[in-house]
Amino acid sequence: MLRSLKSIPEAGRRAIQTGAAVDHPEGGRQLNWPQRSAERSRPRASMREVATLAGVAMSSVSRVLSGHPDVSPDMRARVLATVEELGYEPDFLAQSLRRGATLSVGFVVGDISNPLFASLISGAESVLRAAGYSMLVMNSENDPALDAAHIGFFEGRRVDGMILSLASERKHATLDALAQLERPVVVIDRDLPARLGASAVLSDHRAGMTAAIDHLVDLGHRRIGLVAGPAEIRPGRERVAGFREALARRALVDRGIVVTGPFSAEHGEEATETLLADDDPPTALIAGGNQILVGCLRALARHRMAVGRDVSLVTCDEVPLTEFHEPPIAAIARDSAALGGTAAELLMRRISRSSEPETVVLPTIFIPRASCAPARVAVRSGFAAGIVGASR
Repeated sequence: MLRSLKSIPEAGRRAIQTGAAVDHPEGGRQLNWPQRSAERSRPRASMREVATLAGVAMSSVSRVLSGHPDVSPDMRARVLATVEELGYEPDFLAQSLRRGATLSVGFVVGDISNPLFASLISGAESVLRAAGYSMLVMNSENDPALDAAHIGFFEGRRVDGMILSLASERKHATLDALAQLERPVVVIDRDLPARLGASAVLSDHRAGMTAAIDHLVDLGHRRIGLVAGPAEIRPGRERVAGFREALARRALVDRGIVVTGPFSAEHGEEATETLLADDDPPTALIAGGNQILVGCLRALARHRMAVGRDVSLVTCDEVPLTEFHEPPIAAIARDSAALGGTAAELLMRRISRSSEPETVVLPTIFIPRASCAPARVAVRSGFAAGIVGASR
């Protein structure tokens, strides 16, 4: 609530009018408004002031602050002590104009609400911070139109490079925006035309999927469903390809069911309902992403189907839910922090012009857990699936 000056105690009014400090009711001294304002408006120290007070040339100050090796210990100590005394802060904008570099990197993520991306961002930021770069993050909300808009924004901000985990690899607006860039780009688990000259860090989705299928088939499962992500981006395509290849290798090429759609809980739920309603429903399900997994679990709960008893369940990508669900959920896992960190390392090499565009492939592994159990024969009772005890 605002109060008039008359309602403030006499000592306080005098302090406000004269610029004195006042005793705080809980002890100590409190600066009045004019003093605070004056402190905030005090001009920031300049490099020239640092040089004058330290008794050195401005070029010497610049060498100390940039970490140049050709500086004596005595000069370095004097300059740094003066910097601290004056509270000097370098003008990064002016430095970037002189260098022609901003020491910043733009990161476009497809969906920042996905826990996977938090790990990707953390891995990239650790590498960039150690190299002296800051990172700007923009979220495309799974909207390909925002991919192109964010790329244009970062180009306007003159970032030194970009890391992209695009919502779509196929939109012309995005590909056109990338074709016009004059700075290096690294994509995470996306396939782009070679003409764009982007480096890439990819996941070997097929290896983890093959191990998961082998595990399920060894448990007696012969009818397996995959709730997959969209074919517009590499993880969706590669998981489906690995799923079909693994089934074919086990002579079950016609026994797999695939339902594709967006990486969303809604798709996971609807696709699971479709699979459960099939005349020959699967005894095992693979959720093609951690958000899809949430929808799969909703549908199974609605039909009172117990994971690890009535149906076996595997998910792609390890998130806390997989470990703490009861029973814990088997996962096709990858090191998402390593994906982000590797992307940043590739970008640093491109920025320093020490490499041509390159591609690095990181592994996936299968982590078996109690969500996978020996197959049971599912029979339909009305719409819900009932279970009988005969094991295959």
